[in-house]
Amino acid sequence: MNLDYFFSGLDTQAYKYMGCHKHGNGVEFYLWAPHAKRVEVFMSKDDFKVFYDLNKIDNRGIWHLIIDNCECIYSYRYRITCQNGNIVEKSDPYAFYSERRPANASVMYDLSQYKFTDDKYMENRKFSYQKPMNIYEVHVNGFKHESELTTYRQLKEELIPYVKQMGYNYIEMMPIVEYPFDGSWGYQATGFLSATSRYGTPWDLMDFINECHLNDIGVLLDVAYVHFATDSYGLENFDGEACYEYKDKKRAKSQWGSYQFDLGSGPVISYLMSSANIFLNEYHFDGLRMDAVSNIIFFDGNKKIGENASGISFVKRFNYSIKKEHPDVILIAEDSTDYEKVTVPTEYDGLGFDYKWDLGWMNDTLDYYSMDPEFRQYHHNQLTFSMAYFYYEKFILPLSHDEVVHSKKTIVDKMWGTYEEKFAQCRNLYLYMFTHPGKKLNFLGNDIGMFREFDETRGLDWDLLKYPMHDSFNRFFRDLCQIYLAYKAFSCYDYDPLSFKWIDADNYKQSVYVYTRYDEDHCFVVVLNMKPISYTNYKIGVPIEGTYAELINSEKDIYSGCNMCNFKPIKSRKIKSHGLPNSITIDLAPYAGIIFSTKIKKKADTLEKPKTIKSIKCA
Repeated sequence: MNLDYFFSGLDTQAYKYMGCHKHGNGVEFYLWAPHAKRVEVFMSKDDFKVFYDLNKIDNRGIWHLIIDNCECIYSYRYRITCQNGNIVEKSDPYAFYSERRPANASVMYDLSQYKFTDDKYMENRKFSYQKPMNIYEVHVNGFKHESELTTYRQLKEELIPYVKQMGYNYIEMMPIVEYPFDGSWGYQATGFLSATSRYGTPWDLMDFINECHLNDIGVLLDVAYVHFATDSYGLENFDGEACYEYKDKKRAKSQWGSYQFDLGSGPVISYLMSSANIFLNEYHFDGLRMDAVSNIIFFDGNKKIGENASGISFVKRFNYSIKKEHPDVILIAEDSTDYEKVTVPTEYDGLGFDYKWDLGWMNDTLDYYSMDPEFRQYHHNQLTFSMAYFYYEKFILPLSHDEVVHSKKTIVDKMWGTYEEKFAQCRNLYLYMFTHPGKKLNFLGNDIGMFREFDETRGLDWDLLKYPMHDSFNRFFRDLCQIYLAYKAFSCYDYDPLSFKWIDADNYKQSVYVYTRYDEDHCFVVVLNMKPISYTNYKIGVPIEGTYAELINSEKDIYSGCNMCNFKPIKSRKIKSHGLPNSITIDLAPYAGIIFSTKIKKKADTLEKPKTIKSIKCA
């Protein structure tokens, strides 16, 4: 324990001594309450309360107590006497476990007793931009809902097989730190080190993550470090005065009505870094996705108000410290601003995230697919613009929970047209997404074509899979995921500008897009038709002389399409098109998305690109 580190905002391991811990045959408490006149802890034991006074051991506000002959099994609270004589009762900010809401006392819990069996996975875990990342974003209670609440153990039995079957290789859990209001989805928390008791015990959560790792599935945790809930038993005015929030009342409250963390305070920074570390160290999470980074960079997320220097400093310190201790974990920013160097390492004056959600791509893409095809010719650049800025950051393409709530409609329902047209265009959308550079993220329900918006009180509408359109859409999605994982071209060289090239980005009149993706062995040509018009003998240029076969066509009958496909391989001809020396002629169905593939001849001297990427070792 180094209190100077704690107060300087350098302690990433404060959870190992702060809060309540087993100590010999008793328990030990440490609490930070700098403005308190008196601090007591009281435990609920056999329906009566036992009070113990903590001793102030540091003039900066550290209180301490050891209770001998006390089992580490009780719920407890702090009773704090404020400077004005008022008394407040508070949960422990460093509690590892909490009573199930609406109760809110902290619960003593020994995390160390769970024994992981994922040693092989953890030893082999390495960070690499070249690995595929296909993320399934999950709200614990949103996957299935066969009881009052889903449990971590149900997820182990039901979610993992589904994720593996579909071809996802990461699960991103929406916040599971303790929070009072179900409708906040965990984004307004009260206990940032406590895995919520809604769904089971900390050991249950550990067991779920352990099982994910045994199935080669990584698990990411969504964290919200910009703000916290206003409930009186939580962090707000913790000892009668502002401790965790800004002292300046103009800055203390966020636009959501929650309290904003004082990101210039050393103890607060140590608290948040320790919150991250407990889930990385003790639970074996594989990475963190930080919510609302824009509200950390700028006051209230508003660029016009100005940069939050302490917030920027916090992010840099947080990412540097976590990466130094865990170079193999993944750090992701959900940032809606154009702030530069979000995914640049801190030593080069960047924020230090590994990835950033591409919210510009998401907005432009969904807006395009929602418009009448007749008018898409006037907005053709909405699908080409992303590649103009893509290589400035390391992007993830997200179609997240944010896009299927608050009357925004679900992904399939955003598509223009009739029921059948919506599904045809949604298949096209996902083929575009999985062939566009960048890692992938989809929220639960997207892959079964749900029309009902996300509701935290209900699970997915699995009965939809009884209907052919939804079942075939789910099959198409699964096939796309498998293709994404099988071919390095769609993941290994995401951030190499040479791995993607437009063949035709300018055919706005027909609203057709054509581009290529490469790896050492294959050249893939992607064709997207954005209109309800079919074309026969449609000529496109190809970069390699060879035979091109359909790898997947979104209009194949097994996907409930019209079955206007190119069933036989197509041999290229030495006819120039789109500035390329060779071309193929294809049939293109309405709203079709097609991937053609051809093998690259090892001695081909005509293709400069694969020679370049061949020098890059792909993990």
